[in-house]
Formats: sequence, structure tokens, C-alpha cells
Amino acid sequence: MTGTSGGQIPVSRELGGNRLGLNERLAIISLLSEEARRGASHSPLVGDLFDDLWNLVDATVSGAKIDRLHPEGTRSGSKFFEISSSNGESLGRLNLLYLNKPIPCYYLVYVEVATPFRNKGLGNLVLKAFRDFLIEKSSVGILDNIIPRNDPTFDVYSKLDWKPVETITEIPVSDASDCLYMIYVPPALVGRGLKDPVLKLMHHLRRKRTAIEMRENEFMVLRTIEEFKDLYSALGTYFSDGLGNNDTDPLMRYMFTRFVTKLLGFRRRIGRLLGYTGGESLDQIAVDASVRELAVQSYAPRWLADKPSFVAGDRELWLHLPEVLKNHPARVIESLPNYGRPSLMWWLKEVGRSSTDTLSIGDLLELGFDPTRLKEITLETQDFIFERVQLKMLGQVQKKMDILERIGPRMEEFRIDVTRLQSNPPLLIIRDRGNGYVLRRKVPGIHWEEAVEQLRTDPALKNFNAALGADKTVGSVIGKASDLVTSLLDTAEQTVLDPSNFFVSWNLESNHPIMSVDVGGASPETVWIA
Repeated sequence: MTGTSGGQIPVSRELGGNRLGLNERLAIISLLSEEARRGASHSPLVGDLFDDLWNLVDATVSGAKIDRLHPEGTRSGSKFFEISSSNGESLGRLNLLYLNKPIPCYYLVYVEVATPFRNKGLGNLVLKAFRDFLIEKSSVGILDNIIPRNDPTFDVYSKLDWKPVETITEIPVSDASDCLYMIYVPPALVGRGLKDPVLKLMHHLRRKRTAIEMRENEFMVLRTIEEFKDLYSALGTYFSDGLGNNDTDPLMRYMFTRFVTKLLGFRRRIGRLLGYTGGESLDQIAVDASVRELAVQSYAPRWLADKPSFVAGDRELWLHLPEVLKNHPARVIESLPNYGRPSLMWWLKEVGRSSTDTLSIGDLLELGFDPTRLKEITLETQDFIFERVQLKMLGQVQKKMDILERIGPRMEEFRIDVTRLQSNPPLLIIRDRGNGYVLRRKVPGIHWEEAVEQLRTDPALKNFNAALGADKTVGSVIGKASDLVTSLLDTAEQTVLDPSNFFVSWNLESNHPIMSVDVGGASPETVWIA
């Protein structure tokens, strides 16, 4: 993957085949409905309908990413700048590239607003803090505004006195028509004759573009957003009568549930793409109220799926599962309680809902994630978690199972300070009703990013975090654990096992970290990789 050079955006994440048009999508949905009326036993057509979208999402999120475990990176001049509120809450962060010649300059690589504060206008506050920083340092700021011109946030920089670089250089700084380099000149440098220094600076930055790798990210995000729009339009057109009549057709609910869960996953995953600071770009995909009101349908109607099957794992465990679960895995698993992660429990309390209430598609959009993806189950007094995954991911899950079984014993030989390291490999993989279901032990922990979020935002944890810097410690420990796990893998295995998929010890009932506290601070008692 490269940056721009010349008049076109290079596309190295090339996809095969042509995109489906509206009529083709409508024809596929019509065939699915026809199979429902005929009572067909299996259909690959759901995959055909969604394949363009699935492939685009996967290709898009394969771009250059923010490394949350090593945010400052290793490149010379990289700076990490965190924005905090007056009471110590982390509002967001900036990643900058510092250049001191020919004039002091900070190049803005990416802006990130902390999860709890997104869509609340705080992006502007973060950028204002960056502007104040530039004024304090008497340094110019440079950025490439890759926010699409039709995006509602496109002018966020110009409102804060950022100007096209051409206002200083008086000549174009790039042959690419889609490039929009912008500059902020602090008061101390106004009127200093910056034309020649800025021209040299831009020449230097263009030579470093291949290391920043952002332009293609923008192209791929735009392309994928268009695919989401096209598919939503096709679904809305075909199911317009059912939506208008409050129909409970399971195919309609299944199709829209699949669409929205993929949209939420895409929103989460592009948050890690370098340079994509558009923030609210996905708000272009407005989900109608009639769709939001639909009850979630997470598994395919019976006539769209094969018979349930054991895929991999502990066959003895499979044989000892309750008969009803083996005969109807999807139906039984989806009826289990949702995993009580802190962000879900907080939301239920905030909206006055019960964990047993049926969720709607609108609930998923409000939450920003799909809580039905993780289910809790007790088998012979032991607690487990079932995770729903796409069928296309089952091969990856099996490879992950093999890797974790191999490196698990070696991990337990190590400590990171006082933190124990363990693995939590899949125990069982089942296929049913268009989904894969992965069984793991339920560990007393939560994902490390949610742990950091809770430490920074939960009122009952803020004082604890402020006193011990627990969020920083969690990030540090996970970074070291990631390095350790990576050292145990060969190159091929590193592409399979996500080194950020760590969980830290946590008391779910009290929503409090389980940490070892001493004079040096607080460290997670245990870290698991799953």
C-alpha cells in the first residue's frame, strides 16, 4: 500500500468481480423469499447478497492501522499527545509527526476521540487543544484533510483557522486533485515569510507519505460506505411493504440484523485506520425508524441453513451437551442470557431495561455493538461463553484454536511484573443456521479496551484510577503481553492471532478490576488471550 503520487489514488487492496446493481440485489432477495415459500432446505444466496459488502469491509480494514498497544510507534519523530478534561478524564488523543526543519512543524497523523465522548462535538475540543499546543510551541501544523468533501465534518478544520497550504505557497503542492493539505500558522509566525520554508516542508512530507499510508484508507472507506448504502437501499426497496405494516417476517428481520451488525463492526474497525478522522461519516447511512423497531433476528430462518454440525474441538464435550442444544444449537444458544459486560449492564440500567428484554435493531445502533453475539451458559457447574461468528471465519477460529493450545503452556511460564499470563482457546466449534458458535471458558475478566474505558468513565472507578494510574498500567501490561505472544509465533501465525485480543481480570458483579496493588502501583492479576 502506498500514498498518492500523481493524479490517481493507488488501490493495492484490489477486489475481484463487479459490484451488484440494485436489480441484481432485488433478484437475489426475491429468490430467497421464493425459497421460503417452497420450504427449501438450504441456500447460498444470503452469501451472494452480502459478499460484496463483506469483502469490501475486510479489504478496507486491512489498511494501515493505529497500533493501540504501541501508540507512539517506532518511527523517528512520532509524538503521542493525549487530551484530558479538567477532572482528568481522557477525551482523546493525537498522533503527530514532528519535523524541526526547515521550520518547526507538527504533522497531524490521526485524531481519536475516546469512545464515551464520540458524537458529542468533542472532536472540536480536541482540535482546539491541538491548536493551543501549536501556539504554545510556536510551530506550524500541517494535515492532509482526507475527510470526504460531502461529509458533514469536512469543514471541521477550516472552522478552527486551518487554511489550504496554497494560501502560503501560492502554488499547488500536489498534483493529486483529491489532496487537501492544510496549515495552521500560530500568531508568532504570521508574516514571517513562510512561502519557501513551507514549500520545502511539503516536499519533505511528500517523501514521507509512503510511511504514513492514509490516502488509500480514505478511498476504501468511501467505497465501502457506498456499498452499505446500496445494500440498504435494496433491502428497503424489497421489504418496503413489510416495513410499512410492522411485519415480523423472520427473513426481513434477519437481513436487516445482518446488515446493522456488519455496519457496527465496520464502524468499530475503521476507528483504527490511520488518518481516517471523519468520525461521523457512517451517519450518512440513516437507518429508518421502521427498521430500528424490528426485533433482532441473529440466525437464519430454518429454510436457509444446513443441518447443525460439530465442526472442531473437544468431541467428548460435544457428546455431553444437552440433546436439545445439539439438535437445535442456534435456537438454544440465541435464547441464552447475553454476556453481562459492563457497558451493556450500564446501558440497561440507564434506559430502565432488563437483561431478559428482547432487543431491537435500534437498541444495537444505540449501544454501538451487538450484545447478543456473546451468550453465557453453565454446563455441569462450569461457566462458559458462546460466541457467534461468521461462517467464513470458522477456518480462522480453528487455526487460532491450534495456536493457543500450542503456546498456552509456554505463556504460563512468564510473568509481566506480577501479572499472570494464560490462554483461553476455543473448546468447541458448532455450525448452525448460517452462523458458527464458539464455546470458551468464561474467565473472570473483560476485554482490555473496555477495562480502560471503564476505569476512565465509571464514576465509582475514577478515583481509583486517578490514584493508581490503573488505565496506563493496563495498557502497558497488554503491550508487553502482546510483544511476548508475538515472539512465540511464526510469521504465518501472527496473521491469524490478533495480538490485541486480550482480557484482563475483572469482577463483573461489582464492576471493579482485580488487581495486585503495591507501592509501585496496580497491575492486573491475570491476562488472557483468546
